[in-house]
Amino acid sequence: MPAATANTPKHKVFISYHHHEEDEGCKNKLVDALNRRAIDKSVSPGDIHTEQILTEEIRRRIRDDHIAGAEVTIVLIGKCTWQRKHVDWEISASLIHRKRNPRNGLMGLLLPSHPNYEKDLSQLNKRRIPPRLADNIGGDNPFAVIYKWPKSGGVGRRILPKINRAFHRRLNSPWPDDSLRPFAENWTGDCLRGWQSNNRR
Repeated sequence: MPAATANTPKHKVFISYHHHEEDEGCKNKLVDALNRRAIDKSVSPGDIHTEQILTEEIRRRIRDDHIAGAEVTIVLIGKCTWQRKHVDWEISASLIHRKRNPRNGLMGLLLPSHPNYEKDLSQLNKRRIPPRLADNIGGDNPFAVIYKWPKSGGVGRRILPKINRAFHRRLNSPWPDDSLRPFAENWTGDCLRGWQSNNRR
């Protein structure tokens, strides 16, 4: 193992992803590569009954019951991840900042199932990624950064340094943008078109 990777601190990671067969395989590979540093408690349908529950209470439950103990949230970005309400809630909950429980660092991994995977990241269509993540990747000192899923082996070796950078950005970058109205339901429509501006408010 290269020295740079051996000396990279290992942070507890929460993985947010669409529970879909293509994306699930990458999630399992990442959990294995992180060698017990992953908190595998993503929110599934039925985990939180949202009827008559305020948005802030949903965020609190996810933060305290699913994300507690994590320092960095990784969003696995597949073809339809941008549509999923649970992913939106998990990103929002990751940004909650408390004195004794600071916000998580945030990063995205573009999966091979995403239609932009073979393109340069500078050509990434932001309408095909979770909009709350898209709100935090711009500028010279972004709160979040998106990387590509490694094409070859060494998932842990390639991703651990990126996790460490996300950990340090969480307090050294501008305050994250969490102003988007939380999803009430999964967004519908063509995954390949991505979200439209009139969906956001």
